[in-house]
Amino acid sequence: MPCFRPPADDNRCQPWQIRIGMNRLMSRKRRGIPLAVLALVLALPAAAHETPVPFDLWLKELRAEAASRGVRASIIERALRRVKPIPRVIELDRRQPEFTLTFRQYMDRVVPESRVKKGRQRLRENRALLEGIDRKYGVQPRFIVAFWGIETDFGRFTGGFPVIPALVTLAYDGRRSAFFRGELLHALDILDKNHIEPEKMVGSWAGAMGQTQFMPSSFVAYAVDHDGDGRKDIWNSTADALASGANYLARQGWKGDQTWGRPVTLPDGFDTGLADLEVRKPLSAWQRMGVRRADGGDLARRQPAASVVLPEGRDGPAFVVYNNYLTILKWNRSTFFALAVGFLADRLRDG
Repeated sequence: MPCFRPPADDNRCQPWQIRIGMNRLMSRKRRGIPLAVLALVLALPAAAHETPVPFDLWLKELRAEAASRGVRASIIERALRRVKPIPRVIELDRRQPEFTLTFRQYMDRVVPESRVKKGRQRLRENRALLEGIDRKYGVQPRFIVAFWGIETDFGRFTGGFPVIPALVTLAYDGRRSAFFRGELLHALDILDKNHIEPEKMVGSWAGAMGQTQFMPSSFVAYAVDHDGDGRKDIWNSTADALASGANYLARQGWKGDQTWGRPVTLPDGFDTGLADLEVRKPLSAWQRMGVRRADGGDLARRQPAASVVLPEGRDGPAFVVYNNYLTILKWNRSTFFALAVGFLADRLRDG
């Protein structure tokens, strides 16, 4: 989902499981920039533990709150009948895996040749759908498919946890109870509007759902019924899932006439203090400073505001990035993730 959140499938090393040290996830000053919904899942401090309310009493209060929001009694009963905390969810929340990967290692895992090949196939198979989404939301097909591929391997890995019990577990646990209680109530609202049946609402252990891995709050804000069947079904409808992702990007400021950025080379003695997303200059200014394309050629004649990104510092690769890169970071604030989306989209275009 649009955010930096836990994995859909804890048995596979997906990109969101690879929580690089925060100095690698974002530029120095971007750490304090608020992002849509999700950084909260991992970034907010855990609440201090208090004497827990008995679960049955807690659940009774939750049912009353859901009813006060207008959720039908039949949905509340169906979704919460015999629900109990899931120990595995608590275990995963306590022991989120951390890996330290180089940029190249990350790219090899997230954008392997097999994913590029599959992405080109998905582009061909869904050309008419993707072009229609592009016309409506202004997000190029290759980027839509890149997000789809990196998030869930084109819908293959969407998670195996029942969302309502998982969110009940995290909301009751007390570590981030306010955040997850809000997500749980949004999930009940989704069920109340008949977008999905309770038994079919599955996702990650933290509640990220469907082919775009939206948290329930993101679903409420951005999901769309693109196929016109009266439901916003990001689980089973590729049209709804991809259009929902495009709607999110469009509303976060995506520019359909621009790309994300490109690899570059830097001149000797380049001031790495300028490699900061808050430092934005026209390409002509970077050109005068000696920044060049990776092949040594001049930078583009167009003059979008651009920043320099060094994901591994002075001795690693360098990139100039534009507005759309910043929009990718609103989806997931990992620098490596944002660059992977751009790389995969470029490979899809070049195919």
